[in-house]
Amino acid sequence: MLDGRSADLREKARREFPADLFGPIDHLSTAEQRDLTLARLRVLADLGGHEAGFSSRYGGGDSPGAQVGQFEVLGLGDASLMIKSGVQWGLFGGAVQALGTERHHAELLPPLLRLDLVGCFAMTETGHGSDVASLGTTATYDPATREFVVHTPDESCRKDYIGGAARDAEVAVVFAQLVTGGVRQGVHAFVVPLRGPDGGDLPGIRRGDDGRKAGLNGVDNGRLWFDAVRVPRTALLDRYAQVAEDGTYSSPIASENARFFTMLGALVKGRVSISGGAIGQTKVALEIASRYALRRRQFARPGAERGERGEEVVLLDYLAHQRRLLVPLATTYALSFAQDELMGEMDDLLKVQLAGGDPEPDRQRAFEAHAAGMKVAATWHATRTIQTCREACGGHGYLSESRLPQLKADTDVFTTFEGDNTVLLQLVAKSQLTAYAQQFSDLDTLGMARFATRDFVTTLAGRSPARSLVADVVEAGRVPDELHDRAWQLRMIADRERHVVESLAKRMRKARSRDDRDAFETVDGLQDHLLLAGRAHVDRVVAEAFAAAIARTEDGAVAALLGEVFDLHALALLEAEKGWYLEHRRMTTLRAKAVTHAVNELCRRLRPRTEELLDGFGIPRHWLASSLVPGSLAGGPPVAAAGAAALS
Repeated sequence: MLDGRSADLREKARREFPADLFGPIDHLSTAEQRDLTLARLRVLADLGGHEAGFSSRYGGGDSPGAQVGQFEVLGLGDASLMIKSGVQWGLFGGAVQALGTERHHAELLPPLLRLDLVGCFAMTETGHGSDVASLGTTATYDPATREFVVHTPDESCRKDYIGGAARDAEVAVVFAQLVTGGVRQGVHAFVVPLRGPDGGDLPGIRRGDDGRKAGLNGVDNGRLWFDAVRVPRTALLDRYAQVAEDGTYSSPIASENARFFTMLGALVKGRVSISGGAIGQTKVALEIASRYALRRRQFARPGAERGERGEEVVLLDYLAHQRRLLVPLATTYALSFAQDELMGEMDDLLKVQLAGGDPEPDRQRAFEAHAAGMKVAATWHATRTIQTCREACGGHGYLSESRLPQLKADTDVFTTFEGDNTVLLQLVAKSQLTAYAQQFSDLDTLGMARFATRDFVTTLAGRSPARSLVADVVEAGRVPDELHDRAWQLRMIADRERHVVESLAKRMRKARSRDDRDAFETVDGLQDHLLLAGRAHVDRVVAEAFAAAIARTEDGAVAALLGEVFDLHALALLEAEKGWYLEHRRMTTLRAKAVTHAVNELCRRLRPRTEELLDGFGIPRHWLASSLVPGSLAGGPPVAAAGAAALS
């Protein structure tokens, strides 16, 4: 069930990946880590699977979901290899596939899939970060030579943090402001060669090395500057815009803003990949910490004879330790099912793109918001959970050989690349407001009256002290049964989202009508509410995906176990947000206490099933590569020898 849509691919990886494809690399020098990662990437290119997301016309499998599935599997092993593969086949190859046309596909896809052509994805700039629309690099068309002149105007416009730019990349997809006839047409993508036939950098190309990072040191992140670099007119990836020989600009999308977001939407697969990779790394950390907690003992039980020391207690028998590990374990299950649903949605949309079409705009925008929200949820969950796992293993977890420090270091940047999480969460909230406004505008007079009545009733219910007092009395006899009712749990989670979005919309309208402040000041003053709306939305989406997965589970025993895992996830979420529920009178103090009691009871009930739930992750023991898990240190750096041969 947990393998989901990519079950066959995952099982193939478990069978066929060489024992030494993964293994610790953080003890190596930066150069050695990069050599080993590139060697492992070549092994992966020979094994296949990465090509699944590309058109079958060029050796692909017309299955974007399968490609992301392999990326997730790599997250169970070597994060540097995962990101290196994502740069080559997800970002670089994905940009060529999504933004290019037939000539780009025919020329570039076959060699980049074979790894005969190593590329990079040059979007981010030092001074612009998440503000892609304001990138400063320019690509100015010269009709006299029929070339674009790619140029870095100042230091704030250098391309930075670019995977592959420091060493391995031979070509880059560069995002720059297209200028023709003296008019800026917005950000577009261009294929820019970095090296000549002799292997040296071409004239006008300057590289820098970002050097040693907190993690992911097998990836050669670097900087790029362009000093009036000339590329042919055909270097423009022209699916959404064309420049004629005389410099005339044309596009099937009239609006520059719509064109920009269509282009970015075509690249959303990267966010889906990152959320999957983060979930994979979280699973590894949880398995290491939980298996350690199943055998590590600490403190004797009281009651031993004087002078004697009774058997010490297994760590995972302590309720506090169960809460530390089993609650995030339950949420990891929830996120896994939500990620699988997201991948299915992505697969459907990108297959339309592979066939030469474009998805329906409203559906595409909704998917982009969905992908952004999942990326936020999965990466913040990874950051919190891996830290918890490190602490749960004490001093042993701080040793490099436990692998936990490397997991922590490698995933820390996930919260900021492919979009800063705080920025993305606001994108999610704005998408909710758009959907809310659309729903509101579609109501007829009767619908408006019903909406107003419902709003009045829920507002009154949220403020009435009498209702709260009555609820305390009434609920005293029925709290336990309802707490485990899935419909009630989902309704509570959905009600929070609905209330937050409705109140946000009202505050937004009120702020705009109160004075003449501009839109920026209005939105800036409501950012805390925007972020809350985004979080509430993602919580609901994840919970509903988990519930849907249980509903389609045919094995009754598996469904029952997953049902208890769902209860733990949902009730722990309600417990974490009980301040909001109490503040808005959606939960009584009695109910809040009962929720905490139920979380404790679920931890105790699931404690004997912990190994079963860990086995559900399907991680081969030697992929864990941790001194805290007996029998997991097989494999490792022997690929380095093959890597040296490949590089030579």
